[in-house]
Amino acid sequence: MKTIIQIFLWLACIGLGYMIYNSVNGPIEFKKVKQERYAKVIANLKDIRNSQEAYKTVNGRYAKDFDALISFVDTGKYTITQQRDTSYLEFDKTYGIDMLKEFKIIDTLGYVSVKDSLFKKDARYKTMMNVPYAPNNEKFEMKSAIIEKSGYKAPVFEAKVSKEVVLHDQPKSLLVKENSQVNVDEVNGNTIKVGSLTEVSTSGNWPSIYDKKSDQ
Repeated sequence: MKTIIQIFLWLACIGLGYMIYNSVNGPIEFKKVKQERYAKVIANLKDIRNSQEAYKTVNGRYAKDFDALISFVDTGKYTITQQRDTSYLEFDKTYGIDMLKEFKIIDTLGYVSVKDSLFKKDARYKTMMNVPYAPNNEKFEMKSAIIEKSGYKAPVFEAKVSKEVVLHDQPKSLLVKENSQVNVDEVNGNTIKVGSLTEVSTSGNWPSIYDKKSDQ
């Protein structure tokens, strides 16, 4: 009986020790996994943003879906222009004299491939819609629209993914806490996103640490 009690106590100690270790080490491991996955998700969102900004430069609006965006990157071209000032004399009937008229001339110098400009020889733009680490090949949700701000109509877009998709295999208790983050050093809210459908913005909701990582 004494031996059984000793074995039970040993098992209880081991179980308690594991719980203590897990309570301390669990959040540390979660943060490590989170930051690694977020970095790759944000890298894709940056590619989407760069591609959308190029699309808007050429078309005056944002692409409505990934098919249109990828097709544009594949075949789109930037127009290279040069602006120069010129002037000439024109007779002014009001004053009865020749007056100097100034205006600007915009010359088209050539074209540059959007694909080469943004991605060079890298073909990652063809898969930028895929969410890294997604368990069921989920894609980013992307929408574009035209909104009115201060009397002007402005094109906007937003691309996002739920944190639950990216961290699907992590402890639920830590994921619940992650979804309620309100901190300048964290990705706040329950999604990772870039752009907005309510504001004229192409910013992401991630902290600057992820920008520094991508620059290294």
